[in-house]
Amino acid sequence: MRKLLITVAAGGLALSLAACGGDDDSAAAASESGGGGTIGVAMPTKSSERWIADGNNIKSQLEEAGYEVDLQYAEDDIPTQVSQVENMVTKGVDVLVIAAIDGTALGEVLDTAESQEIEVIAYDRLIRDSEAVDYYSTFDNFQVGVQQAESLVKGLEERGKAPYNVELFAGSPDDNNATFFWEGAMSVLQPMIDSGDIVVPSKQTDFDQAAILRWDPATAQKRMEDILTGTYASETVEGVLSPYDGLSLGIIAALQGNGYGGGGKDLPVVTGQDAEVQSVKSILADEQYSTIFKDTRELAAVTVDMIKAVEAGEEPEVNDTETYDNGVKVVPSYLLEPVPVEKADVQKVLVDSGYYTEDELK
Repeated sequence: MRKLLITVAAGGLALSLAACGGDDDSAAAASESGGGGTIGVAMPTKSSERWIADGNNIKSQLEEAGYEVDLQYAEDDIPTQVSQVENMVTKGVDVLVIAAIDGTALGEVLDTAESQEIEVIAYDRLIRDSEAVDYYSTFDNFQVGVQQAESLVKGLEERGKAPYNVELFAGSPDDNNATFFWEGAMSVLQPMIDSGDIVVPSKQTDFDQAAILRWDPATAQKRMEDILTGTYASETVEGVLSPYDGLSLGIIAALQGNGYGGGGKDLPVVTGQDAEVQSVKSILADEQYSTIFKDTRELAAVTVDMIKAVEAGEEPEVNDTETYDNGVKVVPSYLLEPVPVEKADVQKVLVDSGYYTEDELK
């Protein structure tokens, strides 16, 4: 019935365009496509290799399953992503898969999708304030934060006894995941801050102070430079909580520019996330201490399984129906387990699994 309604709607749109002198049959063509139909996939940016891998993995797996795929990247521009999703809805895609730039910016276009009975799957980033979000595929984001903090503490303890000077970074405030990462990390670090085992010399211990808009490495580098200039004239940074590899690279660049990693001052323990190539190389070079690996192949597979179930009129498999409240509803979710990676883990976790080749990490 849903496909019939979409076909009727697309046909009506085509007739309307024809009446105005247009000859765009894209909506009808999309609704009548072969295989499993057409899936719209909206990704945030190609500036991060992680999102390139996500897009490639989900596209290839969907095409292998017989679907046509409309994959779009918005380069972290919110109006561009809204426009891309609007176009997908107009074309009559069967399912929308969206990794949102701003989890609160898609409400109106998703209402339109819901009115056309287009199912919506939030991909890795929860879409907020919308009833139209049907499912959510992601990793256990609170656990990501826990693992980052545990790795940070492990690295600090390897170097000596407490207290440790640590600075805190958080992700983009418009990304729902960023708060989960922060809360997971602080569940480990806050008790140590309270006991005095961890000291934050900058006094910047709130999420809003630590947040980096759009996960921008240059912004993280500038903030680290400002902290070093303003706080560390006579102190030494021993650890930095970083929630993402791109930020970690910017943080490390700021530290190196201020004499760390040479001139008698060791680089601090710096965490990360996403196991991006440059950061894995940095880990192998004893610069970045750790990252959190989130296998995009597995996330794509879970999402494709959700799409297959939806298209078959079945309920997709989920394993969490309590955690992810988007402000309007609790979104049924499938959570995958993240994997912490330090230098000793790179071969087994990233190379032996086929995620990277040894040549890519040279």
